[in-house]
Amino acid sequence: MPYGSRLAATMTRRLGRECVYVPSARLALYLALRRWCRPGGRVLMSPVNDDVILFVVLAAGLRPVQAPVSAWDGNIDPAAVPEATWRGVDAVLSTNLYGIPDRVGELSRRCAQLGIPLIEDAAHAIGTHVDGRPIGTFGKAAAFSLSKHVAAMAGGFLAVEDGRTRRELELLRDDLLEPTRLRADLAATLRPLARSAVRTLHLVRPAWRTMQRLGLLERDDFRMPLHAPRLSASALRAPNLTAYEPWVRVDLHDFRTRHGALVRGQLRLRMSRLDTDLTHRRAGVTLLSGTAWASPALRDRAAHDGPYPLFRAPLLVDDRDALAERLVDHGIVSGYIYDPPLDDYAGAEFVDPSPDPAPARWFASHVLPADPLLAHRVIRALTRERATTAQPAAPAPVPDTRKPPTPLGQ
Repeated sequence: MPYGSRLAATMTRRLGRECVYVPSARLALYLALRRWCRPGGRVLMSPVNDDVILFVVLAAGLRPVQAPVSAWDGNIDPAAVPEATWRGVDAVLSTNLYGIPDRVGELSRRCAQLGIPLIEDAAHAIGTHVDGRPIGTFGKAAAFSLSKHVAAMAGGFLAVEDGRTRRELELLRDDLLEPTRLRADLAATLRPLARSAVRTLHLVRPAWRTMQRLGLLERDDFRMPLHAPRLSASALRAPNLTAYEPWVRVDLHDFRTRHGALVRGQLRLRMSRLDTDLTHRRAGVTLLSGTAWASPALRDRAAHDGPYPLFRAPLLVDDRDALAERLVDHGIVSGYIYDPPLDDYAGAEFVDPSPDPAPARWFASHVLPADPLLAHRVIRALTRERATTAQPAAPAPVPDTRKPPTPLGQ
């Protein structure tokens, strides 16, 4: 029986697509990029994304092409991508940032016209639907993360269209997995329990401040250090996951370690609670979307489609960095801030810059990702801190994405 098949079968039933179990979503994306993209190809992606994903793309031997994005949600704005750029890319990597879906209908249609794959990064978007279809069923493949919605801090899936492709990717996955280690399994099992205990005992502030003072955090800022000379040297070996491992493993060192029965058993238990988690997230999103700080895209979608079960709700605030620091004193750590955008962070040596970087810069510097499960606490804290709503110099229109075009051939 293939590794992780019971977990994969659970996700297959939920999604309606064949699924491959993987230790992490970042490994799932690497598998998809290696399967559908030739080395040297160009991948269109949002610059408002985790730097780990940038390094996964580079590890696959591909050139990241930064797309223009919406100033309200940080996802790719297909209409703003120049035609010359569309004609020059070999794949599209969606983001579904914080769980707000990309314009998947239009992206799927353009990819079909161009004969290139759409690969969905659905790590933030388990349970999100567009026009009645779940995110993860619009492209050739989709990567999901159990670290996000069930707080497992391990595990993920790669969803694909058919059983033959699934079996092919299981073999590729097995070649990349590292052996099970008891110490890694124990750590993966205990990490979410420890985090839950810290929150329950209201120890977030002292625990976080202590880690800062002792230098125990891998990131001193929102982005990890680039180490450009080493990165350039690694490019000579790409595609090669091992060459990029110093970057890809940040925040999750066992991202490709084969999980033993202990971890997989815990993940099965957590997945059984997924629907309850999604219900609680929708309730939190309802509260946050009604605040003055909510992104207009968040308010628009909540009003017309009902609340999404978001991983994080994008709030737009002035003086975001200082505010995020003060929120620690309220027991709230604001993670998943992707600032600066990837083209500013990595530079033209490693990425093709966006032709219109301003919306990404504005969004990345003002967005405060709020955990819907902590909605009441977040609202109280922002009220006490007298947080003010950020407004761009020129108001950007909120795109109507409620009914995306139907992809060709469907």
